[in-house]
Parts: sequence; structure tokens; C-alpha cells
Amino acid sequence: MLKDILSLTGKPGLFKLVSQGKNMLIVESLIDGKRIPAYTKDKVVSLGDIAIFTETAEVPLGEVLESVRVKENGAASSIDPKADNDKLRNYMEEVLPEYDRERVYPSDIRKLISWYNILIKAQITDFLPEVKKEEPLTPKGE
Repeated sequence: MLKDILSLTGKPGLFKLVSQGKNMLIVESLIDGKRIPAYTKDKVVSLGDIAIFTETAEVPLGEVLESVRVKENGAASSIDPKADNDKLRNYMEEVLPEYDRERVYPSDIRKLISWYNILIKAQITDFLPEVKKEEPLTPKGE
């Protein structure tokens, strides 16, 4: 689900991919529903391609958003994205205890909380990729 949610550099909020043209994408704002073109010169990043640094590896953004959703019981974040740096770090520690304190900046945590709130308001709560269940194999002729 997060593969179709995009962040555009220089534009506030998040956008849902609607369509693709020859040299552009058509995206819809999750904040106000307006559709705009995103051209090849715009830096477009899919939320599905983002990860958060931890002490041992990188954790996909979807897993971190799911941890926030569980902590907040599916509601909007209890912390203001504009809170001071210490509060943001404490919050991140509750959500992802092993996050890398040197490579994850308060600005990253602010963006995470802001994005989470936008997604919840837009009623997008499927943060983890769907796992396809394989059908059990049955011998032919039965």
C-alpha cells in the first residue's frame, strides 16, 4: 500500500499516485484531494522505499508506521511533530527502541509523525505489505 504513497520534494504533505503519463505522474494530495502533475524534474520518493536506521539494520518505514499505529491504538499521534527534540527522541525510543540515535535526526522523527498523522486522517492504515498466502499443492487426479 505504501508503494503508491509519495513524497514530493518542495510540496507539503503526501500524495497518492493516480496515473502515469509520458514524462509525469498524476498525484492526488492526501490533505486536500487536489490532483497535480509531478514532472521528471521533481524528486519523488515512494514511502515503500524508505527505511529507518537502527543499530543493526534498516527497518522499512511501513513497520515503523505500524509500530506507531499500535502504540496509538490506530488514532492520531499523541505527540506534536513540533515538540522539542528530547520529547521526539523519547517517543521514537518507545516506537523503535533500537533506532540509531546518531543517524536518525529529530527532523526525521518530525516527518515520520507528520506523515503518520496524514495517513491516519486519510484513513490509510495498511502500512505493511500484504503477504500472499500460497495454496497447498494437491496431487492431480484427486
